[in-house]
Amino acid sequence: MKRTIKRFLSTTSAIILGVIIILLLTFAGNKSNGPLEDLFIKISNQVINVENKIVMLKRRPVRKKALSWFDKYRENKSLFSHPDTIFTGIYDNHYKKSFDNIITLEKSLNLTVQFIHIYTAWGSNTEQRFPYRYAKAIYNLGSTPFITWEPWLNDFDRDEHPELPDKAKCNKNGLKAIANGTYDFYLEKWAEDVKRFGEIIFIRFAHEMNDPYRYPWGPQNNNPKDFIAAWRHVVDYFKKAKVDNVVWVWSPHPAYKNYNDFYPGNDYVDWIGVGCLNYGNVASWSRWWTFKDIFGNYYEMLSSFDKPIAITEFSSLSVGGNRSKWYEDALTDIPQKYLAVKAIMFFNDSQDNTTTYKSLNWSIIGDTLTVNAIKRSFDKW
Repeated sequence: MKRTIKRFLSTTSAIILGVIIILLLTFAGNKSNGPLEDLFIKISNQVINVENKIVMLKRRPVRKKALSWFDKYRENKSLFSHPDTIFTGIYDNHYKKSFDNIITLEKSLNLTVQFIHIYTAWGSNTEQRFPYRYAKAIYNLGSTPFITWEPWLNDFDRDEHPELPDKAKCNKNGLKAIANGTYDFYLEKWAEDVKRFGEIIFIRFAHEMNDPYRYPWGPQNNNPKDFIAAWRHVVDYFKKAKVDNVVWVWSPHPAYKNYNDFYPGNDYVDWIGVGCLNYGNVASWSRWWTFKDIFGNYYEMLSSFDKPIAITEFSSLSVGGNRSKWYEDALTDIPQKYLAVKAIMFFNDSQDNTTTYKSLNWSIIGDTLTVNAIKRSFDKW
């Protein structure tokens, strides 16, 4: 009874303090930028620590026990350099509300993943700071945060930073501006927060930088040499700030083979990241691609960098072919044919609006045939 009362009081206190912080931030408005905002975020992070300990009280011990073998990796960064196993991970688009979908998918697959993948953009908003809330929850569940960090330069507040290029022009040569230190005020905040977090995280910065159609940091706006300079500047900034708990993931688009033009160098890259999404015949530009079409045909070139490879988005739509067979074939081949692959991350996005005019559903929750095919493949491992 006393323990129940104590939990209730702790939860209530955390909620009240959280509400006060939100009200203060709302009242302060733009005045909260700078030291005041930093203070509120630090207080909020302490609230998050309390909330996580309470909310995860039932789930955490069971999940952490299943991942106890992974502790030696997430507590020793050097072990990630040449891992002796294949890790698994999940991205789910509902993670900001709850990790329930991730837990549900894990249970259906008889799997407990080592990475939980999240995405965050550059910008001035509070949610574009280092995602401490989610990183802490992920770590408390026994996993390691894997963060795709996207440099959307037009998301910065020009009133707060009038020195920045106009939003309509900022992406042109934007990577050169990063390399020249224009956005160091933002890197400073991230470096401080990552250092304060203290645990090992993976950061996949400016992914698919060699694709001239997808993202504003691509070659349509930037010289490849400027990408290399920007990448090195970001990594060096963290190193100078004595932030040594980051594994840096360089992630080109495999279909554009000019990898070397964008490679920052072995001293600046820890892992290679590669997306692997089969769009089927959902659009005029796509067809039913096999895993070999999307990844296997490029493996030799990607593995030549002699770094562990993470398949950062691993998924197939169900339109245009046999999805369950696609997964089973891919997962059967990976440990036999692609020895450099050391992480596979399921892309469980049920509302992907980033590529086509309509929302795409990559989720396999409830797809019994596909789930069973994946389990059969893992059994072969």
